[in-house]
Amino acid sequence: MPPKKAVKEEKILLGRPGNSLKSGIVGLANVGKSTLFQAITKCSLGNPANFPYATIDPEEARVIVPDARYDWLCQHYKPKSQVPANLTVYDIAGLTRGSSTGAGLGNAFLSHIRAVDAIFQVVRCFDDAEIIHVEGDVNPTRDLDIISEELRLKDIEFVEKAKENLAKQTRRGGQSLEMKKLKEEEATVDKILAWLNDGKDVRKGEWGPKEVEVINPLFLLTAKPVVYLINLSEKDYLRQKNKYLPKVMEWIKTNAAGDPVLPISVSFEERLATMSDEEAAEECKTLGSKSALPKVIVTMRQALNLASFFTTGTDEVRQWTIRKGIKAPQAAGVIHTDFEKTFIQCIVYNYDTLKEYGDENAVKAAGKVMTKGKDYVVEDGDILLIKAGAAKA
Repeated sequence: MPPKKAVKEEKILLGRPGNSLKSGIVGLANVGKSTLFQAITKCSLGNPANFPYATIDPEEARVIVPDARYDWLCQHYKPKSQVPANLTVYDIAGLTRGSSTGAGLGNAFLSHIRAVDAIFQVVRCFDDAEIIHVEGDVNPTRDLDIISEELRLKDIEFVEKAKENLAKQTRRGGQSLEMKKLKEEEATVDKILAWLNDGKDVRKGEWGPKEVEVINPLFLLTAKPVVYLINLSEKDYLRQKNKYLPKVMEWIKTNAAGDPVLPISVSFEERLATMSDEEAAEECKTLGSKSALPKVIVTMRQALNLASFFTTGTDEVRQWTIRKGIKAPQAAGVIHTDFEKTFIQCIVYNYDTLKEYGDENAVKAAGKVMTKGKDYVVEDGDILLIKAGAAKA
């Protein structure tokens, strides 16, 4: 008899399983968060002021995701309606030393981070006597230490509370399946607590599927993906040199290895945001540089493990956002919740195939159009036609 195939354990991701995920712009006071928010969202929300706690309630806006594939499809189909993918971004109040114990706007700030799925962490690496620093001077590695410590301390508080609640239940004892499950959860919570007390972030741990199921409902701050945005002066950004950068890169390598790091100049982005697209393009050409914002948005989508599929036609071209690895019925559910329940099959081919062959008829003639069922894992760039039954009343 042939040997049995080993069942591959599916990796469960940290974080919420949804597709409409949100990112928060986080950092100490006066590092450029609100100005970045205005530039990235091209709106006047946020409150870029030169004093701490200028932002109290988190502002929210949707940012269009730049994608050459979507642009090509719109040019190809010339549809009546065009709907790009977007990413929801929050501008969150500045953190300060002691936030985890309620200093400044501590608890409100941390609850706002708890509500987002990923973090843009803005690190100030520019000198400007006009813009005060909440700690008195510019020292990016100290700022990174403060934020890292405050998020971890708050997580320890969350996990200790969860441990307390579980202990109340496991004290009853017994051999039931429910009790066994509770004790397993308690062991996982102890493991998370030890990890945090050891000065490590939850997202950097190797967690099994059952452990992830315990971690996710805790909404831990250090479990969220982080993209570090290094805020440089315009001069440093254009010449791609900065005196603070080597130490910052060393800190990230030691404390957050593998997390994306992007240099950005918020003052440069703010200036470009006041121009028309043509003027901004001309300015970038003159300076031999370009806006970092498209890369910032795309990098965050990657950090959130997001992908896209498309629905196309002369009526509408639309880009839909999904988590990588989801199956066709769940992707159909993103279009309409009923479609997930009544999913029958999908007709699928990939954007790359369409671009290679030029049009749908050529793709069909080449036998590249597939019909897939409920187990099909949707790939980034797939073009789908969903077939679903009538919803039950």
